[in-house]
Amino acid sequence: MKKKICNQYYFSVEGETEKWYFEHLQKLINNTDDIPFKVSFHLQIGKSIISRAKSIPALYESTKVFHICDYESNDESHVKQFNKVLEDLKNVKEINDNIEYKLGYSNFSFDLWIILHKRQQIGSVNHRKQYVDGINKAYNEKFQFINDYKEEKNFKRILSKISLSDVITAVNNGNEIRKKNEQYSKDNYRKYGQFEYYTENPDMTINECVEQILKECEAIK
Repeated sequence: MKKKICNQYYFSVEGETEKWYFEHLQKLINNTDDIPFKVSFHLQIGKSIISRAKSIPALYESTKVFHICDYESNDESHVKQFNKVLEDLKNVKEINDNIEYKLGYSNFSFDLWIILHKRQQIGSVNHRKQYVDGINKAYNEKFQFINDYKEEKNFKRILSKISLSDVITAVNNGNEIRKKNEQYSKDNYRKYGQFEYYTENPDMTINECVEQILKECEAIK
């Protein structure tokens, strides 16, 4: 059997749930025989894009790096925090011109992305903690609070229910959300440099990051 080429990707993620998710995705891709490429995810928890960029041995052009984060709310402190992310992403090229840093954000939270693997989430929520209802419906669970499902044993049980087909479903659901926002949420549209986002949920670009990975390893055409 011909040895598979391994595509390298670097990540900065905000928390353990994001790290566990991408570890699971890596296994799904690498354990699927008919995917012609393997992947290697270099994951680091931390909010600092600049320090992450400095730690990446980007010796060649187009070293792919993803920053996975949340647009937590329209509160001033959260908006300021998100704007700092965009500013740092803009300045990464000054550290190493070989790095291609892509934003994978979720509005309100990464929990939205997890829901999309099993069901669509067109309607908005008032607070990110309300995603627990979507999690319960999507995965037939009975969590009382959003933090309950983020406990390691609970979250990894959720991951065990996610197949590669489910990941492709999540990408398609995320793409559909963005298309609807482009049509109907123009007042909430913002652009900072090359980065586009919406100030009201649901919205995301994490689907674009995952779609890029799946296309490059030919898990989807």
